Amino acid sequence: MTQQLEDLLRDLVPRVLGVLVRHYGDLETCEDAVQEALLAAATQWLVDGIPANPAGWLVTVASRRRVELWRSETARRHREETLAAAPQPAAASAIDDTLTLLVLCCHPSLTPVSQVALTLRAVGGLSTAEIARGFLVPDSTIGQRISRAKRQLRDQEFRLPPPEQLPDRVAAVRHVLYLIFNEGYTASSGPALTRVELSAEAIRLTRQLHAQLPADGEARGLLALMLLTDARRPARTGPAGELIPLAEQDRSLWSAPAIAEGVALITSSLASARVGPYQLQAAIAAVHDEAPSPEATDWPQILALYGLLDALAPGPMVTLNRIVALAMVDGPATGLNALDAAAAELAGHYRADAVRAHLLDLAGDHALARTYYESAARRTLSLPERGYLEARARRR
Repeated sequence: MTQQLEDLLRDLVPRVLGVLVRHYGDLETCEDAVQEALLAAATQWLVDGIPANPAGWLVTVASRRRVELWRSETARRHREETLAAAPQPAAASAIDDTLTLLVLCCHPSLTPVSQVALTLRAVGGLSTAEIARGFLVPDSTIGQRISRAKRQLRDQEFRLPPPEQLPDRVAAVRHVLYLIFNEGYTASSGPALTRVELSAEAIRLTRQLHAQLPADGEARGLLALMLLTDARRPARTGPAGELIPLAEQDRSLWSAPAIAEGVALITSSLASARVGPYQLQAAIAAVHDEAPSPEATDWPQILALYGLLDALAPGPMVTLNRIVALAMVDGPATGLNALDAAAAELAGHYRADAVRAHLLDLAGDHALARTYYESAARRTLSLPERGYLEARARRR
């Protein structure tokens, strides 16, 4: 299957699935039917070409398969059967169905891990094996999570919640997409620093969310944050996959188009929408990305932005990043004092040890820095991060 066809089919998944679930209900059976239709399209369109109305074609085929699946469970054995169908228009509300499907997959009755898995499966169109590879877990684990999630949602109506509930539900969607992106950009465990399939899928789905809710400043801010962060990905690893910290990256490798798009998004968002945490994070990323060199970074502005972020969405990682910015503005001794003051909040996180080691290095206490680098290295599950921290410890 060509990349163009694969991209088209993946884009159409939420629209087609949304039409079926709205019409028939039962997310699980409808999702199976859509997968059947995708298989048929991948086979037939390569021979006959893409139809004039690909969404309508898929809706027609998936609807037929859904009826067959409903009539008899034995129809599941015929997944390799190729179906032909005349193109028909998709339902007029197909585009709106994408948002409804995202909200359904992020239903508050589901755990965050189930929300993530179901979103990637139902809205992203990723296979169970692809999701499992992304999170380094067995296929069966992901399959069970998705099956349980579908069962929990079996009696849920396919419609957007009442207006008073919609902001909270959309906030859950943004959070799930943020989690997917973060796991793709900096994998929490395993041999690779990044899992590009996850971060790329998060960006694609966030584009859809932004298209659905163009006035939502936080959706726009989240997309800007992803683009501005992902723009640095080509420079984050060396030839052997080793981690290269921000200050040592070759900035000529950063993606200029992604930076330009991200800066435009966050600039317009800050000028027209109520400021939220994703917008502030995107603004911080923009300051980093627009600096031609590490020395030219506007750390006072970053510190001020972290102060606002801490007021809106406090948390350990915000505290830690604010301490780094504080140290860059007022010196490592001030940063170390701030770390001591936040010890209870940051207890148990290896990144706190890594930051302390870095600040001790800047302060000239290399022996103690080595101790904290080694402590951080022992506690991270990411092999590239561990290798970087161990290398820093050996230099001391």
